[in-house]
Amino acid sequence: MNSDWWKGLVVPAVLLGLAELAMRFHGSVSMSLAAPTDIVIAFGRVLLNGSLLAATGGTLVSAGAGLIFGGFIGLLLGILFGLLAIVDRVMEVTIEAIRPIPSVAVLPIAMLIFGFGYRMEIAIVAFSCLWPVMIMTRAAVGGIEPRLLEVSRALRLSAVDRVIKVVLPAALPRIMVAFRLAAGIALVVAVTVEIAVNPLGLGYGILVAQQALQPDVMLAYLVWIGVIGWGLNVLLSLAQNRLFGRAGQVEVVR
Repeated sequence: MNSDWWKGLVVPAVLLGLAELAMRFHGSVSMSLAAPTDIVIAFGRVLLNGSLLAATGGTLVSAGAGLIFGGFIGLLLGILFGLLAIVDRVMEVTIEAIRPIPSVAVLPIAMLIFGFGYRMEIAIVAFSCLWPVMIMTRAAVGGIEPRLLEVSRALRLSAVDRVIKVVLPAALPRIMVAFRLAAGIALVVAVTVEIAVNPLGLGYGILVAQQALQPDVMLAYLVWIGVIGWGLNVLLSLAQNRLFGRAGQVEVVR
């Protein structure tokens, strides 16, 4: 580990110190902000009473399930479009017309189909995660060395064997990057849906704290969401480096 890692903490520490001083000398109680020490105390309170962990579990279930479903569909479509140029051309207009639709714009449709609860939230998250996985998988498959595909045809491999033994191993580093991006999107969308319409998870916890005029609790939830997102990225990055080594790092740089 780099011995100078601590230097990256200097700016956050200074900002937190300034925020603490500003709130302490403000002279009145704020209904929208809280001092960092109050946020830490509120975090300990919601952690001990179990509400934070329960909300975290709900959000992670929705985000994880949506990532799995949406990522799987995006992976299949990306492989299909990457291998079959004619299908890619036929579906291009349809895909490009649907892909820019914001996930929150399909909330009314999802609510009519699934109602409130986990199924609706998972469907929205899956819709959001599908596109980055599909686009990066299609690009990864389309960039495979043509001679590899020629060898697979010369060996008379079936379509399924060709995908499993040639396509996926060659494209897997970039597919892993796609899932890393989709994981962050899944968390953001899950929390957004919970704030907007779904009375579950961390997003709903933020909404309840805001309506109860508890800025310390609200900001504690917000900070915790950032910690979760950072932790997910670290875990996926470590997994990618462990699986692919320098090849995985090269794909991240690109």
